[in-house]
Amino acid sequence: MHNNQTFAEIFRASGISRRDFLKFCSLTSVYLGLSPSIVPQIVQAMETKPRTPVIWLHGLECTCCSESFIRSSHPTIEDIIFNMISLDYDDVLSAAAGHQLEDVRKKIMQEYKGKYILAVEGNASTKDDGVYCMVGGDSFLNTLKETAADAAAIIAWGACASYGCVQNADPNPTGAAPVSEIIKDKPIVNVPGCPPISEVMTGVVAHFHTFGTLPELDRMGRPKAFYNTRIHDKCYRRAFYDAGMFVRSFDDEATRKGWCLYKMGCKGPTTYNSCSKIQWNGGVSFPIGSGHPCIGCSEPNFWDKGPFYERLADVSFLGTDSNADRIGVIAVGAAAAGAAAHAAVTAVKKAKAGKDSEDKA
Repeated sequence: MHNNQTFAEIFRASGISRRDFLKFCSLTSVYLGLSPSIVPQIVQAMETKPRTPVIWLHGLECTCCSESFIRSSHPTIEDIIFNMISLDYDDVLSAAAGHQLEDVRKKIMQEYKGKYILAVEGNASTKDDGVYCMVGGDSFLNTLKETAADAAAIIAWGACASYGCVQNADPNPTGAAPVSEIIKDKPIVNVPGCPPISEVMTGVVAHFHTFGTLPELDRMGRPKAFYNTRIHDKCYRRAFYDAGMFVRSFDDEATRKGWCLYKMGCKGPTTYNSCSKIQWNGGVSFPIGSGHPCIGCSEPNFWDKGPFYERLADVSFLGTDSNADRIGVIAVGAAAAGAAAHAAVTAVKKAKAGKDSEDKA
C-alpha cells in the first residue's frame, strides 16, 4: 500500500549518498530528453513529492507489457516497484486475488481520488456489454470506466491499449477498442509497442511524478522523447540501406554480413520508436540486431497492414520519391559521378602543372 515516502527518503534509507541522488536526477533529465536547466525541478520533486500511486489494470492482452516491465535493467524491477512508484494494484503481480484485490483497488481510488495514475495494459471488449473480458465478476469495460473516473491521468501500455493490436484486427469479433476510444475526458499517453521498452515505461512515470503532467506528445499521443525518430534513422544497418545492399533470404550470405532487412519486410523506415537507441535486455540488442525485420508494432493497425515479411511498396529517400529498388542505382550513380569528377579535377591539375613547367622552361 502507498506509504507517502518521497524518492529522497527512500534513497537515504537505502544508504545512497546525496551526490549519487543528484547524479540520479541529472541522468533522469537526460533520459527524458530535458534541458539541464530542469534538473533543479527534478531534485525538488524527488525530495518533496511522495511516490505516485499507480493502479494497473489488465484487459484483453497477453501480459507482454508486464513481462517487459519486470525485466527492466536500468532501473531494475525492484527499484521501480519499491523505490520509484507505488504500484498499489496489479492483478498480475499481486499476491492477493479476487474480491480481496478488488477491494484494494476501490480503496486506493477513494483515498487518492484525482491523484493516482491509471495504467492500462490491454484493451476492452465493447460488444455484448463487454462480456468477452470479465474481471472480478464484472466486465473489464465497466472496470476501466470506473477506475478512470477519478484518475489524474491514464497511461495506455502497449499496442493493445494504445491502438487495439491483434484483438482489434479485422474482423474484430469482440469489438475490442483501445483506451482512447472509451475514455474521452482524461489525459491519456499512448506508450505503444508489442511490448513497449521497459525503460520507456518507467521514463513516462518518472516524468509525471516530477512535473505532475504527461510528457509532450506527438500527434499519435505518444511521448516525443521516445517516439520522435524512426527506427530506421538510428539503425546500424542504415548504411547498407543507403548503399542498396539488402538481405533477400534469411539464409543467404548477406544475412551473415548484417545487410539491410528492408526487402525482408522490415518496417523500420515507417516506425517511430526507440528500439534502435535504447534497445532491449539492458541495451544488448533489438529485433533488427537479432536478424529479424521490424514489424512496426508501435504504429496504429500494424496487424492489418499486410504480411510482416513483405517489403514496403515505397519509402522516400533523401527527400525524393525513390524507393529501395532505385537506392542502389542512386548510390552507384553518385559514386560514379564522384569518381568522374575526381578524375576530371586530377586531369586539369596535371594539365596546369605541365603548362607551368613549359612556361618556366
